Amino acid sequence: MQQAIADTFPLKSKTIPAARMLDGLAVCVLALVTAIALATFRDYGLGWDDYTHSQYGALLISLYRSGFTDQRALSFVNLYMYGGGFDMIATLAAKALPFGLFETRRLVGALIGIVGLFATWRLGRRLGGPFAGLVALVLLAVCPLYYGHMFINAKDGPFAAVMVIALLGLVRAFEEYPRATPPTIALCGIGLGLSVGARILGGFAVMEALLPLPLLIAIRSREFGRKIALAECARFLVPFVPAALLAYLLMGLVWPWSVVSPLNPLRAVEYFSSIFEKPWRELFDGQLIPVDEMPRSYVPTLFALQIPELMLSLGICGVIGALVFAARGGKGKGGEAGRRAAFCSVALAATLPILIAVMTRPVVYNGIRHIVFVLPPFAALAGVAAAWIARRLQVYGRSTMVACVLVLFPGVASPVVDMVRLHPYEYTDYNHVAGGVRGARQNFMLDYWGLSLKQASARLLDYIAQNHQQPTHGQWTIAVCGPHPPVTVALGPQFNLAWDPKGADFAMVLGEFYCAKLDAPVLFDIVRDGVIYARVYDIRGRSITSLLTVPGIDKTNY
Repeated sequence: MQQAIADTFPLKSKTIPAARMLDGLAVCVLALVTAIALATFRDYGLGWDDYTHSQYGALLISLYRSGFTDQRALSFVNLYMYGGGFDMIATLAAKALPFGLFETRRLVGALIGIVGLFATWRLGRRLGGPFAGLVALVLLAVCPLYYGHMFINAKDGPFAAVMVIALLGLVRAFEEYPRATPPTIALCGIGLGLSVGARILGGFAVMEALLPLPLLIAIRSREFGRKIALAECARFLVPFVPAALLAYLLMGLVWPWSVVSPLNPLRAVEYFSSIFEKPWRELFDGQLIPVDEMPRSYVPTLFALQIPELMLSLGICGVIGALVFAARGGKGKGGEAGRRAAFCSVALAATLPILIAVMTRPVVYNGIRHIVFVLPPFAALAGVAAAWIARRLQVYGRSTMVACVLVLFPGVASPVVDMVRLHPYEYTDYNHVAGGVRGARQNFMLDYWGLSLKQASARLLDYIAQNHQQPTHGQWTIAVCGPHPPVTVALGPQFNLAWDPKGADFAMVLGEFYCAKLDAPVLFDIVRDGVIYARVYDIRGRSITSLLTVPGIDKTNY
């Protein structure tokens, strides 16, 4: 693989025009994704945490505007232990853009996700050339898990974007070893500060930076001796002291609680390392399992079933190839030592969080949204693998290359078709190994975010208007099994929401396992690919005791 990695695809006489063509295609892909996002961002509903996150953003803005006298943000529920960069940006953008607050949050999330796509393209291009960069970009853009969370996830989506920015800086630094340029040093500081400032899991970026250093020292020691190699590494690290200061300042800017006390980041690690809410059960592999007792197979199983098959297979090949390239023998003359360290860093970024989740069995829930940040480096290595395969096939002529592209086309088109069919619930997609959402319905959770309640609310408003119905008590009462804030926002103040169905006019329930099937007339279903995502019942005059099938769901905050 190292031969392909070192060169630029397609490696014939006209590499520069070919590179420009491939880069032009990448720009077109980014433009297309941006256009689609701008056209569809209003389709996405709110989830369980959106309303609370919007409050956190407003409190952070108030903290800064008040000159740090209004410190409510520093103790607001448990969000003060997260960074609020996204929430602040969305709050400020909502004041300037002609959209509602929550529509603006969807738009800002999508744009930050596109920044992550751009960084992934540049990462793949730097590792394997223009073709690798283009493939990495396309694979990540058509990954339903990444694309869906771009719009809906205030924590994990932006975190994935800033983590790949940090990784791009690290790769540049290793490739420039032993003297990183000032722009690269600054990029590392910016990426690291925003990553740790978004989530304490940004500490993985530090591991991705430090763990390849022994490899670098060992490689350079073979050529120059251990003493010289150690001195060289020290000279390499010294310029990153200002980058560390920049990272600390940025971390404090987007996560002010982290700098109130020097030990606060460690307190956040301790807090999130254990179950911080009353444990509940979720559906995994057809069984209801407490979230603090999920098996070690939880993360790798869902990763294998939710990543498109083409991206999964190429990514695995890319990870293996990167590790082989990093570990192979030789003195590492020229810039090869840095290249090997760079590939080691990217391989760690794509695999280390998964390995640690398997070994430590942390509290995990809501699918694998917490590790969405491994998808960009995984896609970048998939692009490198595709470039290596293309180089191997190139010797057989243009017709072979065309046939290869035609064979790969269904692998790209398949998740696109899924996303179109599931829109705006792309994040719920499962690949064909799992049987799609139909096959996954009985074994795994789908709409755990509760997005479908937005469409259910809109349909209910249409139903009431078309039938010219009026509430008997001056206000409609809706019993909702699922997050209440999205329904409150969608229906407006003329509706009263409750968990208790007693005396309610309608019941709105998610299609998830914890919502009961009621003995009442069904008004309509929200369906995607033959799967019910949400249902609305007419329960007027009915005696319904509960909307829940599983006791113990905490309803106090909703």
